[in-house]
Amino acid sequence: MAKQKPKSRAAAKTAALKKSPARKTASKTVAKSTARKTKTRALPAAKPRPRPKQRIAISHHREEDFKADGLRTYAQYRDLGIAAASHGLAQAHVIRLIGPCNPAEVSKLHFHDVEFQMVYVLKGWIKTYMEGQGETLMKEGSAWTQPPRIKHLVMDYSDDVELLEVILPAEFKTVELAT
Repeated sequence: MAKQKPKSRAAAKTAALKKSPARKTASKTVAKSTARKTKTRALPAAKPRPRPKQRIAISHHREEDFKADGLRTYAQYRDLGIAAASHGLAQAHVIRLIGPCNPAEVSKLHFHDVEFQMVYVLKGWIKTYMEGQGETLMKEGSAWTQPPRIKHLVMDYSDDVELLEVILPAEFKTVELAT
């Protein structure tokens, strides 16, 4: 039985490719490549573990709760219990800066490796520098946020300044920069 000729040029090309030894090699290579891709496919992302249930945190003002055990030696901190209640999701504390202000000690450029930071002036005033913002005087009732890793420093403050600071997460790194 004689082989029939293909009727079109495209059909002839397809028929020739089917017989070609190069096509068989290419087919095997494609098959191996596909097999490798199948084996190395990433598994679906694991679902994040749910955070532990938060609890209520109540903190009443008591002078004895102000401790000099925080980030800065010229400050006293009153922990509001948010870190424990939120299982590390956030931290909140009242900060008293001890006067008089000594710029040689306090005016050090730094940043905090945080996701969120907000400060509210409860009492007195504070003068800050923030990268991209410049110098700003914050008075009682003023509030500001500091974007993650923004370079900033304290320039001056009143002897009676008190600040409320809220930070996410509760544990974070502070990096002091050489000036």
